[in-house]
Amino acid sequence: MDSPVCLIDTASDGKLCVQPAALQILQQIQQPVVVVAVVGLYRTGKSYLLNRLAGKHSGFALGSTVESKTKGIWMWCVPHPTKAETTLLLLDTEGLGDVDKGDSRHDSNIFSLAVLLSSTLVFNSRGTIDNKAIEELQYVTELTECIKVKSPNEDVDNSTEFVKFFPSFIWAVRDFSLELKIDGEDATEDQYLEFALKLKHGTSKKVMEFNLPRECIKNFFPSRTCFTFPFPTTLEKMSTLERLGPADLCPEFQEVSKRFCTCVYEKSEVKRLKDGHTVTGRVLGHLAELYVNTISSGAVPCLENAVVALAQIENQAALQEALQVYQVGMEEKKRAFPLELEQVSAEHQRLSQSATQTFMAESFRDTDGKHLKALEEEINKLFDACLRENDQASVKKCENLLLSLSATMTEKHKQGFYAKPGGYDVFCRDLEDIVKKYNSLVKKEVKAEVVLQEFLKLKSVDSKAILQADRKLSEKEKKIKEETERAVLLEQEVKAKEETQRQLKERMEVEQRSNAERMQQMKLKMEQELEQQRVEAQRALDSKLKEQAALMEKGFQDKADLMKQEMEEFKQQASDAENSRSRELKELMENTNRRHEEQMKMMMEQHRQQMREIQRSSGGGSGLLCSVM
Repeated sequence: MDSPVCLIDTASDGKLCVQPAALQILQQIQQPVVVVAVVGLYRTGKSYLLNRLAGKHSGFALGSTVESKTKGIWMWCVPHPTKAETTLLLLDTEGLGDVDKGDSRHDSNIFSLAVLLSSTLVFNSRGTIDNKAIEELQYVTELTECIKVKSPNEDVDNSTEFVKFFPSFIWAVRDFSLELKIDGEDATEDQYLEFALKLKHGTSKKVMEFNLPRECIKNFFPSRTCFTFPFPTTLEKMSTLERLGPADLCPEFQEVSKRFCTCVYEKSEVKRLKDGHTVTGRVLGHLAELYVNTISSGAVPCLENAVVALAQIENQAALQEALQVYQVGMEEKKRAFPLELEQVSAEHQRLSQSATQTFMAESFRDTDGKHLKALEEEINKLFDACLRENDQASVKKCENLLLSLSATMTEKHKQGFYAKPGGYDVFCRDLEDIVKKYNSLVKKEVKAEVVLQEFLKLKSVDSKAILQADRKLSEKEKKIKEETERAVLLEQEVKAKEETQRQLKERMEVEQRSNAERMQQMKLKMEQELEQQRVEAQRALDSKLKEQAALMEKGFQDKADLMKQEMEEFKQQASDAENSRSRELKELMENTNRRHEEQMKMMMEQHRQQMREIQRSSGGGSGLLCSVM
C-alpha cells in the first residue's frame, strides 16, 4: 500500500461500517500480520507515530488545527521491517473525546475495536501520566461491558480472561518536559508508568474510583511499556511537522522515536485468535466485519462467538485452498496421461499430503471434522476421476497400438488371404506376432490386458470363420482348435480381472499410506494446538502472579488473596479447557480413522467379489489362441 485507506467508517445512520475497498486489500494478504493500533485523545499526534512506524514522513493525515483529522479507523499495510514474510498493519483511530461527535458510545466502540483487532495497543497522550491522563483512559474501565470472552448470555465474569487475549500495551507520553525521578531518584520510563498506576489503600468511593482504571490497566494489559517524548520542535514549526526534516527535529525526540519504533518492531507479536490461530490479513478483514456488524446491531462483541463464526469462514476457505493444491497438481500430471498406476498413485499420495498440510495450516476449530471429511471425500472423487481419465487414455493408446499393429492383418483378411487351405495356421501366426509386439510395447499400461481381451474377442469371430473354411483341417482338428480358442479367451479374461484386482489392491495400499500420513498430521496439529493453549494459559498465569506479588509488596493483602483465588479458578478452567480440547481432537481422529476403516471394508468386499469372479472364470483350461499366444 502506497498510502493509508479507511478500514472502518461511520455510515449516514451513525453506525460503524467496514469499507469494501479495505477488505479487498486485506483479502490479498495471506501473510501473518502484526497489528499496531494507536488510540488517544484527538489532536495528540497519533498519526505522526504511525507514519514513523511505516518508515514514512507522511501518510496518515496530520492535523494542524483543533479539528480532528482522522475519522473512524484507517489502516496502512507495509512489509514488516524485521520479521520476514510478515505484514505490519498499522491502525490510526479516530481521536477520542472530540466534542463535535457528541456520542461517548462511539468513542468506546472505536477503542474496543482497536483492542480487539490489534496485537499491540499504543495509547497516546500529552503532558504527564497524572490522574487526569488516567481518567482520560476511562474506556479501559468500560471494556468489561464492551467485550466478552464467552457468550454474553452466560452469567459469568470473564474479564479475568482478557489477559490471555488482549494486546500488549504501550503508553506514549508526548511533549513530556519533566525529569524522570521518583522520590528524588532517577527512574526509567517503565518505572514512571508503574508509579503512575500505583493503587491507593482504602475502600472509600473516592479511592475505589481512583483505583479502578489503574486496576483495569494492570489486569487487562500485563505487558506494559512507556515512552516519554519531548517536544519534537519549536511551537511555530509544529503545524508543519510532516514536512520537517531530521535537522529540524529535536535530537532527544528523534532518539525516543527510534527507540519506540525499535520496540514495536521487535516486541510486537503476530496477531492471534483466542485459540492461538495465526491471523493473516484476510482473517483480520473477516474479524473486522464480524466485530463491526455485532456492534452495529447493538450487541456486545464476543471473542468466543467471533472465533466460531470465523472458523466456519476460514475452514471453508482452507478446504478450497487445499483442493486447489490437489487439483492444480493433478491437472499438471494429466498432461502426461496415460501413466502407470504406480505413478498416478504416487502423485495422488504426494498431492493429498500437500493438500492436507495446507488445510491443517489454514484451518482451526474444525471440531467435528466436517471440513476435513469433506476434503477427504472431494480428494477421493477427484482421484477417482483422474483414474478414469488415465484409464480412458490408456484404452485409447492401447487400441490405437493394436489398430496399427493389426492393419496389415486386417488388409490380408479383406483380400481373402486367409481363405485357403492352411490359412487358419497363417492367421494364427500373424496374430501371434501382433500379440508379442503389443505386449512388448504396452508394458505396464493400466488397460493393456482389458484392451487385449476385447481385441482377441473380436478376432475370434474372424478366427472361427477362417477355421470353418479351412479344408486342410479335419472336423476333429477343428473342434480341438475351437476348444483351445475358448480356453485362451478365458485365460485372457482371467488376466484382465487379475490386473484389475492388482490395481484395487494397490489403491487400498495407497489409501492406507494416505490415512497414516493424515493421522500423523492431525496428531501434530493437535499437539501444536494444545501447546499453544498451554502457552496462553501460562502467559496469563504469569502475569497474574506478577501482579499478585506487586500487590503483596505494596501491602494490598486482601487484593492479593482475592487474586490467589482467581488464579486457582483460572488454573482449573485452563485444565478443563485443555482436557476438553484433548477429547475433541481425540474424537476427531477416531472418527477419521473410522471413516477410513469403513472405506477399507468396502474395498475389501470389492476385492473378495473380484476374487470369486476370477475363481469362477479360471475353471476352464489354459492355452493360447490358435496355440500361438
